[in-house]
Amino acid sequence: MNKIIYLDAAASAQKTRDVIEAEVQFLAHNYANAGRGICARAAAVDNMVMDSRRAVADMIGAAPHQVVFTSGTTDGMNRVAQMLRARFSPRMRVAVSALDHHSARMPFSVDADVVVMPLDKNYDYDLENVPMADVMVITAMSNVLGRAQNVAGLIRAARQKNPDVITVVDAAQYIAHGVVDVMAWDCDFMCFSGHKIGADTGIGVMYIKNPDDFYPDKFGGGMVAKIDGDAWRLEPASAKFEAGTLPLTQIAGLRSAISAWRRWNGGADLIHYMYDALAEMPRIKILTARDSVMLTFVVDGMHVLDFGALMGARGVCVRVGNMCATWIHEALGVPGSVRISVGPWNTMDDARAAVDIIRGILK
Repeated sequence: MNKIIYLDAAASAQKTRDVIEAEVQFLAHNYANAGRGICARAAAVDNMVMDSRRAVADMIGAAPHQVVFTSGTTDGMNRVAQMLRARFSPRMRVAVSALDHHSARMPFSVDADVVVMPLDKNYDYDLENVPMADVMVITAMSNVLGRAQNVAGLIRAARQKNPDVITVVDAAQYIAHGVVDVMAWDCDFMCFSGHKIGADTGIGVMYIKNPDDFYPDKFGGGMVAKIDGDAWRLEPASAKFEAGTLPLTQIAGLRSAISAWRRWNGGADLIHYMYDALAEMPRIKILTARDSVMLTFVVDGMHVLDFGALMGARGVCVRVGNMCATWIHEALGVPGSVRISVGPWNTMDDARAAVDIIRGILK
């Protein structure tokens, strides 16, 4: 059987042996619940969770008490939206943009007054025309265009309009390609998914700048400090946002994923090679800049789903469709696109083979 060339890292990253072994070791030899016991094994699990929390905090420039484990970016963004709806009742004014993933924009659009932030001619945030808003949803990197946005600059511009604006950053794509520094960004919330950087599915992070300023959106075991009848006192900081049993197996692999991903060089050489090769093919219209972290395009005279099927039949996995990013495709004037993205497992041989296959399809 020929090798499958997986060029869809932006959808989900492949897992390293270290991540797989960390999870297997936990399940086979070290399993216990967290925050529920005093035996040696339970204490070891508590330490494992704290070690992973510290690793995340170190990666994003935060303190451990600001790191909340979730099931992913979608879960995190929905939870933030729910907390903010309670704060701004009856309605909040939310700024969104065409760069947003469905899971970033949709949760904040429910029962809200929505204003769309303008983009400039390069489809970047127009920092000169930032709208007034109670809440600003910021996509740090579009999963279609693959270019880092000026998050810190946008937040500064937003606070010039409204010093009390609450900023929520979707870093699902950015986390795999850029250095996230929540202190430098000065954002109030930030969410990402572990599976984008080689961890398992079902684990994500919700960063909260000031956890004590917000009331949790979920209730249950593990987040209660004391119950007195119908009155209760909640655990401080991130603990009060982690009701119920944590995704412990996924957390066990998260620290290994962070360590492995930090060693990757980013794959720019592979993207540049494929960009230059595809730019010479007359039927291909490239939508991304050469220095983007991914390569997105359309093919003249061919539906993106047909192109994806032809690539898949030849052993190449690429992403096709609207990428859960309808609004940026509308801005680009296309219903969908083809996206190539690479990860640490990809080689220049993969890039050359993919180009040859595309060239053969378009003959």
